[in-house]
Order: sequence, then structure tokens, then C-alpha cells
Amino acid sequence: MLAQRLRARQEEIEDAILARVFGLSDEAEMDDPEYVDGIRASVSDGLEYGIEALERDSERPAPVPTSILSQARLAARKGVSLDKVLRRYFVGYTLLGDFVVEESELMRSSGRASIKRYLRIQAGIFDHLIGAIVEEYWRDAGSRTGSSEQRRVELVERLLDGEVLEARELGYGFEDWHLGLIIWGEGALETVQSLASKLDRRLLQIRRDDRTVWAWLGGREAIESEELALVATAEPFAGVSLVTGEPACGLAGWRTTYRQAKAALPIALRQERPVTRYGEVALVASLLQDDLLSSSLRETYLAPLDEERDGGAILRGTLRAYIDAGRQVSSAAALLGVNRHTVAKRLRIIEERIGRPLDGCTTEIDAALRIEDVGGQILPYRAVS
Repeated sequence: MLAQRLRARQEEIEDAILARVFGLSDEAEMDDPEYVDGIRASVSDGLEYGIEALERDSERPAPVPTSILSQARLAARKGVSLDKVLRRYFVGYTLLGDFVVEESELMRSSGRASIKRYLRIQAGIFDHLIGAIVEEYWRDAGSRTGSSEQRRVELVERLLDGEVLEARELGYGFEDWHLGLIIWGEGALETVQSLASKLDRRLLQIRRDDRTVWAWLGGREAIESEELALVATAEPFAGVSLVTGEPACGLAGWRTTYRQAKAALPIALRQERPVTRYGEVALVASLLQDDLLSSSLRETYLAPLDEERDGGAILRGTLRAYIDAGRQVSSAAALLGVNRHTVAKRLRIIEERIGRPLDGCTTEIDAALRIEDVGGQILPYRAVS
């Protein structure tokens, strides 16, 4: 009787589950037709699996549908975390339970004992289903991670994603202080190993490809910036570049220092310096991640200068010198190698172009220049005087 009532609403239940499940999906997953089709099939078959169990009125589970097992393997191949996979099934389990209770209460013959039995059957089937999904997921994941290095990469990525895992095999103390690094170029691995040795730090590194390494230097005490700078400049990197986060403590700090290094990476790639530290470029790194703010700053404060015959190069250089000199006209003139009247005249032209006094917007102009500087679109002020 209950199963019949659920079947009458099966399409409604399935739509409700799919809406919640897709709400847990990111854009990359939704852009993958194979994976989306797999979600639809596994939700449909999973719902049928649950209703059939109630029809049989038995806590003994039937074989799990092949579509569900196939989707678990596909999730492992696509790199979807097991946590996300299981959360989707829990959503389906919860929603079906709501419908079971609702229909049971509408059935006059259903008492409290009957509702408890229905929910017990549903819970038993769900436990069996989850066990099969976990086993299938790891069977496929295990077949793909054929080497210890691949296993290390997978563990690190899952830890960075926020999963709570037992990671003793990494041989690294996550409760200590950390410094995250991204290193690229020929000899990247040898470079980070040399740094760890010179700093006397525990090293966790994974190879992302033949030329790129993610690494963390760990220890009981935080690494001082001066200490890292001395080591990093002690010998030539010979074509190797690196970017670092800021020292941070604990597992949360381990994730944070890596994310800082990752945020600074685009700037490091543009500037082509041997060493780039997040703390030195944090403002620009943050601005670059906000497309609206960075484009607005340029359009408001720099684009009006483009009308000059040189594209605004001289006025930009003057602004940079003026800001670097603490807004002192005479000091800016000395930096540029011109007289102070020339600088004052240029500043008046800039104010006319942007339609506002410089005293109220030098912070914004400084940010706009830094963004443009990273993009390689502005010449050093000494070269455009």
C-alpha cells in the first residue's frame, strides 16, 4: 500500500531529489554530459531500489543497481570527492524518508509501529547502498593510483579540499608550522629539497608534472622571512622559480599557506622573478581575483590617460614616481630627472583627465598602477621621463 502511494508520486520525488543533488554540483560537473546523465540514472534507479524494498517489506537488501555502481566508478575517474558523492545519496535518502513519513501518516491503517518499520527498512537498504558505493569508488580509485606517488598526490588534494583523512603515510607533521611553495622549471624538485636541507625543515612535496612541484616546509618554529630570503638568494636557481605563501600553523595553516602561494602564482609568472612571496603581492593578488574592481580601477584612473600621444606612458610614470616619493613633487622630480614645475604640470593634466583631485584617490591609483604593472603594460618611470 505504501509503495503504491510512493509510486504514484515517483516522478515528483525524483524531481525533488534531482533538484537538491544538482544544487550540490559545481559548474565543471554540470558541463560534463556523461556525468550528468549518470547522476540522473543513479537517482532514478536508487529511488526505484528504495521503493522496491518497501514493496517486499523486507530488510534483506537486493543487489545494488549497476547504474549506481557505474556512477561511483565514474565519480572516482572524474576526481569527484567521495564526500560529495555520499552527500548526494544522503540527500536522496532524507527526501525519500520525508515522503515515507508523509504518506504513512495519510494512511489510516498505518500506526507508529508501521512507520518505524518502514523507516528501519529504508535505513537498512541505505546502509547497504552506501557500503557498495564506497567499495566501488575505492576499487576504481585504487586501480588508477598505481604508484605511491599518485597516492600521495590524491591524499594531498583531498586534504586541501577539506576532507578529514588519516594521512600518516605522508610522513609530515600537520600540527607544526608550514610554508607553502610552488616551484617550476628544470630542477624544481632538487631546488626544494636543497631549501629543506638548508633550512633544516621537514619536507612534503608532490610532483604535478615534470617541471612543477607543490611543497611544504614544516617545523616546530615559523620560518622567518629573512631566513628564507637568504637561502633563496644564496645560489642561482638556474631557470627555477618559486612562489611562497606566508608561514602558518596547523592543518588549517597548511591549507592557507598553499592557497596564498597559488594566489600569488599568476603574478610570479608575469614578473619572471626567481622568488615571489605572497606577502609582497597580496594586495595585487586579491585585486586580480576581483574582475569588477580591477577593471573599474583601470577604467576610472588609467584609461583617461590613454588619449595622450604616447598612450599615457609619461603620465603613468609620473604618477608612479609621485606615489613612490610620498606625494612630494620635488622628490618625484628628482626620481624622474626633470624639474618640479614639469612634474606639477603633469599632475594637473592628470587631474583634468580623470576629473578629480589626486589627493583623494592616490590609494586607488596606486592599486590600478600595480595591477597594470603586473600585466606588463606600464614602463618603469625612469625610462619614460
